[in-house]
Amino acid sequence: MEDLLSLSDPLPSSVAVRQSKRGRLTVVSNRVAPITEGEPTNGGLAAGVLDALSEKGGLWFGWSGETTAGETVARPERQRGNIQLMTFDFSQLDYDQYYRGFANGTLWPVLHDQPHLARFEWEEFAGYKRVNALFARALQASLSPDDPVWVHDYHLLSIAEALRTGGVTNRLGFFLHTPFPAPAVFMTVPAHAELARGLCEFDLVGFQTEANRLAFEDYILREACGRRLSGGRLAAFGRIVQTGVYPIGVNVEEVREQAQAEANRGQAERVSASLGGGKLILSVDRLDYSKGLRQRFLAFEHFLEMHPAHRGDVTFVQIAPPSRSDIETYRQIRSELEGEAGRINGRFSELDWMPLHYLNKSFPRQILMPLYALAQVGLVTPLKDGMNLVAKEYVAAQNPEDPGVLVLSQFAGAAAELKAALIVNPYDRAGVAEAITQALDMDLAERRERHSELTQILRCNSLEKWRDQFLEDLLSR
Repeated sequence: MEDLLSLSDPLPSSVAVRQSKRGRLTVVSNRVAPITEGEPTNGGLAAGVLDALSEKGGLWFGWSGETTAGETVARPERQRGNIQLMTFDFSQLDYDQYYRGFANGTLWPVLHDQPHLARFEWEEFAGYKRVNALFARALQASLSPDDPVWVHDYHLLSIAEALRTGGVTNRLGFFLHTPFPAPAVFMTVPAHAELARGLCEFDLVGFQTEANRLAFEDYILREACGRRLSGGRLAAFGRIVQTGVYPIGVNVEEVREQAQAEANRGQAERVSASLGGGKLILSVDRLDYSKGLRQRFLAFEHFLEMHPAHRGDVTFVQIAPPSRSDIETYRQIRSELEGEAGRINGRFSELDWMPLHYLNKSFPRQILMPLYALAQVGLVTPLKDGMNLVAKEYVAAQNPEDPGVLVLSQFAGAAAELKAALIVNPYDRAGVAEAITQALDMDLAERRERHSELTQILRCNSLEKWRDQFLEDLLSR
């Protein structure tokens, strides 16, 4: 680990430039997304972080996405506009224990209410703590006392504890992009108490929804002998931590512009021509068991069973970019979905119509936004989701004069805001099938009314508000 610190210290003089008397914003996330001029950034976390840093400038600190044959080492720092990038290549051991192991083999399934899919190994937890401490040591070398630090997501629950141990007194904020589970589920992780203690070392812990915040509060009160104070503050482990709700959003105007841009519309126009006047149901999800893809396929099959008049007239496109393909569970999901798609198409296809198009590949945002605008139904039915920005992007991309209809899982964080969507239980395939039918048959006046209400919510809870409110609360003492 000495190589890491030797490459991180001293820092270039450009890093030390203070951009306000409150200090330079430092953002820490597991992954620092590639930043290419003119190229949109995919993913809710990456889009939100990039927006915050593009507006205010600062340092983005985290993993490069690459591994190395030797020890974890720092890459040369890079400047992208007013953003300084500080990244690391992981050793294979750190990648296996921290990322593949505890973060995604243990925490991810538990945070998404799937503890039966989780495994726990103390060696992997030790690797998770080791990488959090490694990040903390390197980060500490770049901090001035007035720099606020904004940490993102479940990979870094222990970094504040490591920073405090090193003597850092900066304002430390944490935002959880995933759900937070009920105490009984969180406690299936044998190291739950240590993780909770680490979270309480932050000054501010933010959640997507009030239900998630209350689940964390419930754990602190019941299992950590904590106390509830006024204004969302909790006293536990000898500290007082502020909690809050900050629903991440989208930039409505930017999404709509991308959807309408002539240069972006080629793929959508080809899809429209291939439909032959038929209707499009569109889903876009990372390939993951939390997204409820198999249940969605079965609900669409039930829709075709119960509503034969729609056969030949409705096409369902599921875009599911692969992720974590080196983890066995994800390989199994991919194989299962390929089998289900083939079975459903074999059952219902005609010579001139295939009902389900399953694409296990990624597409850039400039292609996706016009596709969202084209679809009469946006089908967003995760089994559990922190927020789900696809739901919000689908609404924002729609033509307000002739909008489509959002069918949304009650277990997505977005359901707490987007109440004018058709809210469904993804485990109820008959209910989802009927919501699809309702969406396809909905008259224009109702579609416009629902879309107007949803758009108003999106503008109120925008990406900018998420960023500004969190940072305002973090910097207030």
